[in-house]
Amino acid sequence: MNCQVVKKELNDLKPTNVLPQTSFWGKIKNNQGFIPAGFEITVSKDLINSQSQNTKFTNDDLLILIKYLDANYCFAYVPYGPKIEPAFENHGIFLEELSEIIKGQLPSNCVFIRYDLMWQNQWSKEDDYYDEDGNWTGPPSEYIQEMRLNYNTQNYKLRKSPGDNLPMNTFFLDLKKDNEELLRGMRYHTRNRIKKASKKGIEVNEYGVEKIDDWFKLYTETAIRSNLPKQTPDYFEQIWKNQDNSQQGVKVKLLIAEHEGNPLSSMFLALSKNRGTYLFGASTAMQNKMPASYALQWKAIQVSKEHGCSEYDMFGSAPNLDQNHPLSGVHRFKRGFGGELFHRMGCWDYVFDEYTYQNVRIVESSSKN
Repeated sequence: MNCQVVKKELNDLKPTNVLPQTSFWGKIKNNQGFIPAGFEITVSKDLINSQSQNTKFTNDDLLILIKYLDANYCFAYVPYGPKIEPAFENHGIFLEELSEIIKGQLPSNCVFIRYDLMWQNQWSKEDDYYDEDGNWTGPPSEYIQEMRLNYNTQNYKLRKSPGDNLPMNTFFLDLKKDNEELLRGMRYHTRNRIKKASKKGIEVNEYGVEKIDDWFKLYTETAIRSNLPKQTPDYFEQIWKNQDNSQQGVKVKLLIAEHEGNPLSSMFLALSKNRGTYLFGASTAMQNKMPASYALQWKAIQVSKEHGCSEYDMFGSAPNLDQNHPLSGVHRFKRGFGGELFHRMGCWDYVFDEYTYQNVRIVESSSKN
């Protein structure tokens, strides 16, 4: 057997850069109707790399979230996991073996397990999927993706999910660079806006839960302006309350950019092991005349560096510079900070109950149209 799985207490999950694989994330999702479960997986190295002749094992923790579809059926969701990443050619057989082993630890009425894979998208490393300007055009058809991922599997049960949950594309910023290097790596417009914010007297301060109301006003304005679904104030209070006060746990920072005491832009910054993550952002329309969001991001980068982080995840963007993409503006803004664009594999399902799964797909697909 190339893979073993042992149940583990949620609070015993080891610290990790991958925020959605922390006990903190499990507790947040528990408040949203998911049932979190922790595991330790042990994998033989020949399953990770087929060329390896070494039979030694590697292990890591895994957070799984159980979600009930109705009274009779549920599915398992793995946010940005597993963290162990095999060679491209072993992606499918690794997920297949892990799924079959972990099936016995899941409820008997579990229809499928959904992996929200943070692994680098296989097609983002192939020149054929870039245009003449160097923009990634995205993966091929779902059929071709499934053919490749199921290559060498025994059961051919991996399906591309109808949609993706966590961001598939993001910019990573290398925080091992000093401030001067970081500023030089930015686009001129971004660097200039950071300086302009300072000259205009914009200050970015760190606050506690006492400023949640100010955050929520900005967040509500942003949601209405951008026509986005809106969370409740309790949602953000739970994020604050569930941060881990231990030395190695997840820390949450509420940063607000202000001008003469007036909040213009705000964000939740999550610090998990060696990575800072831009979790949520909000702003007033007035901040367009005052470059508060640039000052806010620069402050978040500084706070992450002070915490000892070696990288900063801007947590979501368009995959390229296509102006028709709904996140094109977000992409241009985040790209200006000089990070490296990273494309993930996104959501993939391993099916246990084919008939029920097809019914779930129909419902999910129709809700996205």
